[in-house]
Formats: sequence, structure tokens, C-alpha cells
Amino acid sequence: MIREINGCSLYYEIYGEGNDDTIFFIHGGPGLGDCRGDVQTFLDLSDRFQTVFLDMRGSGRSADVPPFTHEQWIDDIDALRAELGLDQIILHGSSYGGFIVQEYALKYPKHTKAILLNVTAADNEHHNLAIQNAMSSNLEGIDEAGLTRLFEGKVLSNEDFRTLYGAILPLYTIEQDLEAQKKKLDQIHYHFQTHNDAFQQNLKQFDLKDRLHEIKVPTLVTAGQHDWITPPVCSEDIIKRIPHANYVLFEHYGHSLVREQGSTYKQVVRQFLSEELAEKHLIMGVK
Repeated sequence: MIREINGCSLYYEIYGEGNDDTIFFIHGGPGLGDCRGDVQTFLDLSDRFQTVFLDMRGSGRSADVPPFTHEQWIDDIDALRAELGLDQIILHGSSYGGFIVQEYALKYPKHTKAILLNVTAADNEHHNLAIQNAMSSNLEGIDEAGLTRLFEGKVLSNEDFRTLYGAILPLYTIEQDLEAQKKKLDQIHYHFQTHNDAFQQNLKQFDLKDRLHEIKVPTLVTAGQHDWITPPVCSEDIIKRIPHANYVLFEHYGHSLVREQGSTYKQVVRQFLSEELAEKHLIMGVK
């Protein structure tokens, strides 16, 4: 579906019956990611939840209407929530999507029911570590100049974007499937300017550490032991700061643990939400 939100045509999909528990899935990789992977992975959660998947402004099948800022993306999410007639939503965000989910919870706490933060961080301190991890991998095609351009938001074109991302793609998964990696590269909707704005402007100011204590909703944080880009130390920093946050470490997986361990990951999500939402409903009933 396409809906005009804040002057931009946003692509989204909805599954499941409307009820009090709706999950918004916020993808990572601005200008690179979109909701297709989350639809494939999480579609079966619609047996219990209403699920909303969207391509963020400047990504996937949504329009390239600037600004490509955290504030705008957060406001787009909230506008879609309101358009759908929802009071509170659960938000799931992996990687960069987790950055946006944390900021949404801070700006719109009354509309946030719970948050699910996967392989993400509360600031951009992992930037240099990710470059070091990539360089030490000795993968063919990776060079420091290209990595630096990618992480500093200095990509020259969509073709350049594809080349730079293709060089690091094997780092995301533990099991290597060259055919699947090529297929993924061919299917991506590249928006290099969105990526540049995200990494050149937004991330330079991104630091939520001193505000995370303000998040009071149920929070699940998950990490992969072998994550090269947002290693577990980033998640551990989050759980120290969000009161009563739950933490699950996937010891044998990395940044793409949701794709490689989808069934197990969804069991964790289902159990967490079942327990937390049941408790919340009970408290509300008592009141």
C-alpha cells in the first residue's frame, strides 16, 4: 500500500487483525534496506499481533522526499500510527532501525507500548570499531578508503553504493551463501543520498545514552556475539541505562541473527511480549 504521510508517499504492508497489540517493524540501512526482509521473517507473528511493515522515507519503494533525518522518520512513523487509528504501538528495530525506535520511544512515550531493539546501539561509537573489524577480516574487495567513504556518507552514486556494500556483505552472516548474496545485491533498491545524509549528518549527532533512563516501557535487547558492526558491548550499554530492560545474547551469530535464527528469535519475542503485555494488561485491569 502507498499512503501520503507528511508530504511523502510511503510504502507499507499490514497483516493480521486490528487489535490492541500492533508491531511496527523499522528496517535498518537507510537508503539500502526496506521492509521485505522483515515481512519474510516476521509475517507469521500476524497470528497474534497486527503487524505493520514500512519502507522509510528515502528507502525501498517509498519516495525520495527529504529531509532524511531521524526526526522526520520518527514523525512519519507516528503519523502513520495516527492514520491507522492506533493509540499505542510496539516497535521493533534492527541495527539503524533500533536507533530510530529508541528516539521514537523518547519523543512519543505515550504512544509506545514496548520496544524490541536488535543488534543496535545508543550512539555512533562503534563507527571506527566496525571499520577495524572489516579490515581485519581480509575479505577480497574491502579497502580502507572505500569503507571510510561508506561510513562517512560519501558514496558517489547508486552504482558506487552497490560496490561498497557488496564488499562487506559477507560480514553480516556466519554461514556464507554466495548465490544468495548476489541475489540480495541485485534486489536492493539503492538510494545513495539517503545513506549519505544518514551517515554524514544524523549519526554525527546521534547519542542517546544520557536519555535512555527516560524509557519506561518494556524493552527487549538482543545481540549477536560475532556482530562486526554493532558488537554486544553496544547492547550491553543500552541495558545498563534502560530500567529493567531484558537482554538475550545469541552466542553463535552476528549482525544478521534475525535472518539466520528467525525461529528462535521469534520465540524469544513471543515469550517476552506475552509475559510483558499480560502483566501490563493485568495492572491496567487492577487500576
